[in-house]
Amino acid sequence: MPSTRTPPKTRLPSPRSSDSFFLKDHVPGIHRHRPPQKRRRPHSYVAGTGKIQVNGRPFDEYFKTTNLQNAVLQPFEVAKVVNQFDVSVNAHGGGPNGQAGAVRLAVARALTEANPEFRPLLKPEGLLTRDPRMKERKKPGQPGARKRFQFSKR
Repeated sequence: MPSTRTPPKTRLPSPRSSDSFFLKDHVPGIHRHRPPQKRRRPHSYVAGTGKIQVNGRPFDEYFKTTNLQNAVLQPFEVAKVVNQFDVSVNAHGGGPNGQAGAVRLAVARALTEANPEFRPLLKPEGLLTRDPRMKERKKPGQPGARKRFQFSKR
């Protein structure tokens, strides 16, 4: 004889103030543990004569060595648009090498935003890839990430 009971209704959980998944500003699935150490933001890029400013100074004055200057110019050379855009970038955090890489990424992203046809040229060169290296966290029972306290046999 078949059962005459009806299956229980499935109910969605009610939003409660103590439940973190239902907080107003929470977006599930997007979690950032730590912000990047080096930051950059191209706050303007316009068609122009090729003038590049980093933190309000000319980039060749800001980045002293030719290696760092070539890193900043690399996206323009790959896209074959040298001296066609004026760029102004704010960079802070990290050292000179990290900031040059951050500015290079910012310029490459700005070029793809200005003209999406540059993306297939810049992507194989690795110019649209963020440097994932981060400072390793300090471990408990040690003075730093890898360094150990002095070992005493007795």
